[in-house]
Formats: sequence, structure tokens, C-alpha cells
Amino acid sequence: MLGLFVTSSLFLYVCKKKMKLIIDCGSTKADWVIIDGVNILKRFKTEGFNPNYTDKDTITKIILNESSYKEYVSSISKIYFYGSGCGNIDNRIKVKEILESLFVGSEAEVTHDMMAACRSVLGNESGVVCILGTGSNSCYYDGETITEQSVSLGYILGDEGSGSYIGKKLLRDYCYKIMPEDLCLKFENEYDVKLETVIRSTYHSAQVSKYFASFAKFAYDNIENKYIYDLCSRCFDEFIDNFVTRYESVKKRDVGFVGSIAFYFQNIIKERLERRGFVLGKIVKEPIDGLIEFHCC
Repeated sequence: MLGLFVTSSLFLYVCKKKMKLIIDCGSTKADWVIIDGVNILKRFKTEGFNPNYTDKDTITKIILNESSYKEYVSSISKIYFYGSGCGNIDNRIKVKEILESLFVGSEAEVTHDMMAACRSVLGNESGVVCILGTGSNSCYYDGETITEQSVSLGYILGDEGSGSYIGKKLLRDYCYKIMPEDLCLKFENEYDVKLETVIRSTYHSAQVSKYFASFAKFAYDNIENKYIYDLCSRCFDEFIDNFVTRYESVKKRDVGFVGSIAFYFQNIIKERLERRGFVLGKIVKEPIDGLIEFHCC
């Protein structure tokens, strides 16, 4: 009888320690899912971060401020973290150290958001995958590894076609009075765009890309306006020219996307791709959905 109790306890302990935590972390928000192999035990969102711009103490505070996962801390044996800004080894080490210090006894695998996009859209298939959310990027994936990737210059020099890029263009056009007058009035009614606010939020904020991206909703809500439609078309053309045409085999394959901008603006993206001879493939708004399927085993 005692042997049965010990065996049962051991079985429960082993099952308990097989829990996995999947985190898909962007610059603005992060999706968290805790699974026990095949079942979703907990799913929630937290504030996001980018280790390129966010220091170790701030990242730690962001994670500690969330209480939803804490009942499972001792049960999680494996963490899969996919994050913006985790393309370089130093940032991956920084995030790994933070996670393993907070989830004692767990092993953290830290990689970048591009791998999250690949596994979410293609699983174990090969092809071209693009990110269009707050930021933007693309790569070629062979089904296991990323064999070629575009250079990501961030919201200051790059991120063409992203939410921050579209928002920055809108904000600039408003300030320069390039935006049509009727749209200027609507813009003013929806946002605090006094010059001092714009300057402060642009040059004295820790999350400038998030600030710029907040204006992308205005573009979506007013997409029937010719000025907005043309502005977005130019932004997506720049994205395609810089992030899609670089891959030699791209015209033989569909182009897959992840991210809210890709999801909400997919009609324009489809049109701009087809103008260049490309075909729009699978679009995933939330990469976490594909990652759950990928890691449930």
C-alpha cells in the first residue's frame, strides 16, 4: 500500500513538473500560456518589453507585477520564450537569466519573435514568413531553422509597414499639415496631439514605438479615405521592397504573415503583393495560437 502511495505521488510529481510555459513577447504586450502537455491550464496577457530598450530590473518588475502564473511557478519545468529584441545572444542570455531566477528549477529556451512567427505560421514546413505588428521583419524558414533573415533596424531607421511606421507617418503628416483638414479634425478629437505632447512622447518616452503604433488604429478606421489608403499602400510597398523581394525563391511560395497589422490590413497587403507577383499565404493575428499547437505534445 505504501509502495502504491509512493508510486502515485511520484507519478503526480512527474506530471506536475512537465508543465510548460510559452511566452510570446512583443514590445507592447506579451501572451502567456501554461500547458501540461495537451491541455491549456492558464492563458493571459501582460505588458510586453524589448531587451534592446528595457533594462533587466524593469523586465523583472514587469514579470513580477503579474500574479496569474504564480500558483504554477513550482510546477513549470520548461519555458519557451519568444521575444522582440532577442535576436542577439546578449539579450537572450539576459532574458534567460531573469526567467530562470524567477522560475526556480525550470529551463528557459529563449529565442526571437521571428522563430515564433515561423513555428506559428509554418510549423515544420518551409517558406517566407513576415512580421507586421508594432514592428516588422521577415525571414526564410526551412522547416527547422531560419536560413536567411532581413536586417531589423527598429522603429527609428526601419520597421517599414509596421504599426509604428504607419503611426509615425500619420503623426508627421498631421504636424506638417499634410493630412487633409477633415481628417486633421478627427485626429485631434481622438488623440492628444498638441505639439508639446508629441515632442514629449517622442523624445522623452521609454516606449516610443508603442506610442507611434497607437495611431495605426486611426488608419484602419479611416481606410476608405484616399489619403489614408494611399499612405498605407506606400508603407506596405516599402515593406515588400525591403523585406519580401530579397528572397530568391519567394515567387514560388506563398508569403505568410503574423501580427495585428497584417491581420487588419490584409486586403491592402494582398493587393500590394499581387502587384509584384507574390501570393498572400496564411495570416496569424496572434502567434501564440500556433505556438500552443507546436508545443503541445
